[in-house]
Amino acid sequence: MPASALRSRPLMTVDVFTAVPYQGNPVAVVLDAAGLSDAQMQQFARWTNLSETTFVLPPSAEAAAQGADYRLRIFTPRGELAFAGHPTLGSCHAWLAHGGQPHSSSHVLQECEQGLVQIARRDQRLAFCAPALQRQPVDPALLAQVTAALGLEPAQVLAAQQLYNGSPWMGVLLDDPDTLLALEPDWPRLAATGQKLGLAARYPQEDAGALIGRSSREARAFAGSRVGETAPAAASVQLEVRGLVPSQAMEDPVTGSLNAALAQWLTAEGWLQAPYTANQGVCVGRAGEIAIAPDATGALWVGGHTVTCVQGQVLL
Repeated sequence: MPASALRSRPLMTVDVFTAVPYQGNPVAVVLDAAGLSDAQMQQFARWTNLSETTFVLPPSAEAAAQGADYRLRIFTPRGELAFAGHPTLGSCHAWLAHGGQPHSSSHVLQECEQGLVQIARRDQRLAFCAPALQRQPVDPALLAQVTAALGLEPAQVLAAQQLYNGSPWMGVLLDDPDTLLALEPDWPRLAATGQKLGLAARYPQEDAGALIGRSSREARAFAGSRVGETAPAAASVQLEVRGLVPSQAMEDPVTGSLNAALAQWLTAEGWLQAPYTANQGVCVGRAGEIAIAPDATGALWVGGHTVTCVQGQVLL
C-alpha cells in the first residue's frame, strides 16, 4: 500500500502486570482499527515484533446486543490468537485512556475470538475473568520427554495437565521454586516436543528466614538474566511461574492466559487456594506480578497493574 493511502491511527504501547514501566510485558494497541484487513494487521504485528499486537474495533452486532464495549483482534508475529491475557488488560487500559466509556458501571466487556471477556477495575488494577478452561491429562511418554529436556528428575514433577483457554499450554507443577528458577532450557530438545510450557512452583508458608532466602535466590536469578539490576519484591508471592515457548526459543516475560489456566487447574486440584499472588519474569529481567482472586460465584479473576510506555499515532 502506498504511503499516501495510509491513515493516522492512535497507538499505545502498554506494559502489563507491573506498575513500573519496562518491568512487565508490553503490548502494542492500535485503536480505531476499522478498515484494516487481516493481512495488514498481521503485517504490522510482524513489524512490531512484540509477543502480541492488538487492534480495537467496534463489537459485532451479536456481541453488541450482549453489551460488548469493543472487539479485540490479537496477533503475534506469526498468527492470530483467540485469547491472551496481557493483551486483554493492556488493550482495555488503552481503550479507557483513549476515552472509552463502558456500558456497565461495574466492568468492561471485551469481545474476542474466544468469546466475551469481562474486565473490572480493582484496587488500581485491571482484572479479567478467567475464560473457561479445558484440561486433560498429559501423555506419560510426552511428559517424560519434556522432563528430560528440562533436565529434571521425574520426582521433581508434582503434576502436569494439558491446558487450553484460547491458548494451549502444558502446565507442569514442580517441587520447589529453586528447581524452577535454576532451569536452563534446552531449546532444541524442548522444541521437538511441540509444547508450550507453563512451569510453576509453590512457595511454602514462610517465616522471615525463608523470605530472606527467597529474596536471595530471586536476586541471583534476576542478575543471571543480565537485563535488570534489582530483584522484584516478593513478600506476598505464593507461586513462581515461567512460560517457555520452545518453537521461538524464548521465555515469555509475564503471561495472563497461562496464569489464568494455572490458577483454575491448581485451585481445582487443591494445590493452591485463591486469593494468591504469582511472580513471573524473574529469569528474563522482569518483575511481573499477577493477582488471582475469586469472586462471590467462585470465578477466578486475573489482575495486575498496567502502565502506558508509548503514546502517539501510527500510519496504517
